[in-house]
Amino acid sequence: MNADTIDIFFWIILAIVGITIGVVGYLLGRTNKSPKADTTSLIKKLEIENAKLRADLEACQKRVTSVEMPKPKSVSATPTSVSSFDPKAAKAALGKKVNKDDLKIVEGIGPKIQELFHNFDIKTWKALSETSANKCQEVLNSGGKRYRIHDPASWPMQAKMAHEGHWEQLAEWQEKHRAGKF
Repeated sequence: MNADTIDIFFWIILAIVGITIGVVGYLLGRTNKSPKADTTSLIKKLEIENAKLRADLEACQKRVTSVEMPKPKSVSATPTSVSSFDPKAAKAALGKKVNKDDLKIVEGIGPKIQELFHNFDIKTWKALSETSANKCQEVLNSGGKRYRIHDPASWPMQAKMAHEGHWEQLAEWQEKHRAGKF
């Protein structure tokens, strides 16, 4: 074989390889779905998931609005007024010292969350009991992602029991519903 023959074989092999790669690339390109089709199917899946989440949210909102505060056990157990807070009765029922208007007695509220409520001028059990669950969630959201995981739906109810002096009912409710969830 001389140099002229090698040059011709080189060009023929190069052409065959190029044509082969071109055909394979064309075939692979045709078998892939178009990006628009992928986006459309993804959007449809997300819309379905969004509809399911909205239905779940509506069901949860109905459940929260249908929950009632437990009634006092006896007729003679009248609510205690704000001015006659009885720390001894609170300690007897809850098993720990309770300071007046300490939001931390509400199951799910700790020192940092209490501080968030204080920033929104919610500093008493009465004020918390008159706050909607949505407003409580807004207070939590103001603290960042870390606080959004809490469920404040029962906090106004618990605060109302504390404000009215229903310590036994509060203790019983908290025992049944650990972590402040229904």
